[in-house]
Amino acid sequence: MSRKEAGANASSWVVASRRSSALSQAPARRPAEEPNRRGRGGRRGGRGGGWRDPSGPQQPVADGPREPPLCFGLKQDWVGVVIGRGGSKIRDIQSTTNTKIEIIKGCPEAEVKIFGSKTMQTKAKAVIDNLIKKQENYNSQHRVDFVTFQPSVGRDVRTDGSVTDQPLIDWDQIREDALKWEEKKWADLPPIRKNFYMESETTSSMSQAQIDNWRKENYNITCDDLKIGEKRPIPNPTCKFEDAFQCYPEVMENIKKAGFQKPTPIQSQAWPVVLQGIDLIGVAQTGTGKTLSYLMPGFIHLDSQPVAREKRNGPGMLVLTPTRELALQVQAECSKYSYKGLKNVCIYGGGDRYGQIQDLTKGVDIIIATPGRLNDLQMNNFVNLKSITYLVLDEADKMLDMGFEPQITKILLDVRPDRQTIMTSATWPYAVRRLAQSYLKEPMIVYVDTLDLVAVSTVKQNIIVTTEEEKRSHIQTFLESMSPKDKVIVFVSRKAVADHLSSDLILRHISVESLHGNREQSDRERALENFKTGKVRILIATDLASRGLDVHDVTHVYNYDFPRNIEEYVHRVGRTGRAGRTGVSVTLITRNDWRVANELINILERANQSIPEELVLMAERYKANKLKKEMEKKLGRPQGKPKKFSY
Repeated sequence: MSRKEAGANASSWVVASRRSSALSQAPARRPAEEPNRRGRGGRRGGRGGGWRDPSGPQQPVADGPREPPLCFGLKQDWVGVVIGRGGSKIRDIQSTTNTKIEIIKGCPEAEVKIFGSKTMQTKAKAVIDNLIKKQENYNSQHRVDFVTFQPSVGRDVRTDGSVTDQPLIDWDQIREDALKWEEKKWADLPPIRKNFYMESETTSSMSQAQIDNWRKENYNITCDDLKIGEKRPIPNPTCKFEDAFQCYPEVMENIKKAGFQKPTPIQSQAWPVVLQGIDLIGVAQTGTGKTLSYLMPGFIHLDSQPVAREKRNGPGMLVLTPTRELALQVQAECSKYSYKGLKNVCIYGGGDRYGQIQDLTKGVDIIIATPGRLNDLQMNNFVNLKSITYLVLDEADKMLDMGFEPQITKILLDVRPDRQTIMTSATWPYAVRRLAQSYLKEPMIVYVDTLDLVAVSTVKQNIIVTTEEEKRSHIQTFLESMSPKDKVIVFVSRKAVADHLSSDLILRHISVESLHGNREQSDRERALENFKTGKVRILIATDLASRGLDVHDVTHVYNYDFPRNIEEYVHRVGRTGRAGRTGVSVTLITRNDWRVANELINILERANQSIPEELVLMAERYKANKLKKEMEKKLGRPQGKPKKFSY
């Protein structure tokens, strides 16, 4: 955007400083003479007696007699604070107070004019004063004293040959000041309680042999204490819901309403850890019940704090998720298992930002959010995260894969350090381990089956080695053979492929929905709703739907394009065979995908699946071609193009 365009966008509240002197010399205009602005022409009159911004939609003010504007001075340093990024703050003030605000730049003070009824003028002035006060408090809390430099002991050799002494930075002093600032920032925090676990007699009476046998039979659950030094005993698994929540009848009532028979393996082992207030890393395949493994203890944690919910000055629980779909899914689970009137809000990009801000100002207990939008609201002081005592990083591997680590880091700077933190992940790569080491304190880890990548064993995986040209005929044959009860997600690599394939199928009179990042949020929600309710049985999607899409009756996953890495393949397959059901995955693999052939074979072997001979040959050819290139590189010979193989 050019400066000229930016100035035009801000014209509703900022008048150039060169006009300030002219206005000060001109006679004051009577309130009745203030024009009713409409479009670029500034035409008087109009319906409703409102104000129309030359560069935006109408900003209505109260009908009735015009009041003179409320005028006051504003330090030049605070003009940007009142306007906000892209004018977001001043638009919110005008909208919530039903006023029109003009800021005329000046030096050393700007002039602020608020048009509207006297009541609304006073309200808008109070909002601006409160905004400036908050910023002043924030600046005073985050100000670090200037560093005291050591005596000049360094030297700088200039281009003319002269030598001058340069001061060295006292890094010890900087670290000491940072620690003092950190202590001051968290000095006034209310107390926090974390341990709410009462072990049942049944659980405590389990012998070690019984525990080992149960863990082996339930997908080979493995637990470890990552605390440095003396290790803590791993809690026994809670084999029944009563063993975990015998002291919480409201939780038991919600579980009975849902009709669950027994906890999933990850829930059985995670609940006694989390209820004791210990940080947890839960590694399990998709569709294994990880959401309830942190939600149920979180409800109890929030309701049992020493400080009452209405006196906490902010939410107590934060769940960070990688995608909008997963955030909405977690919110649905929160609402389904509501506990003692806990209020939740879902914050995500693409949604109604103003509506989300309004929900936050009304007061909430639980925030479910994607990192990008939450960081936006945090930076603009629309959300207070200092009251968070229970933090969840859901699908941490996907958040890192999507590049959200900077936003996560900024968000956690404002979350109290003595919080309880839960991290869930479907895989355990190095990046996730590094994140866990940074943000969890002395956690325990619970993982189901193995830390090695493995697809769910309830899914039959079929691999078809083919060519790009034959893909269309393969999927057409598959879709024509679907039974009326079948429901399939077709995964593609790119948004354009999703659009082209869905258009092609619609022309063949096949009803489909598509889901990818270029679609509006309302269209994405409608597509998901149609797929969940069964109005449409075919969903064509990018990897946007490989996580957080919890549709229990998906019978098939069809990988039209192989994903960019083997981890996403596992997540795609996990969209079927959920909640104890079985499913089928069909994967088309071409010569372009031969680099992942060996990894795919390993996945199939671990899940006891059949391996096509063509896939084995592809892996061998790729390995041979790779060795050939390495030899040519060592010998310094030019590398020729690889030969084309037909499958």
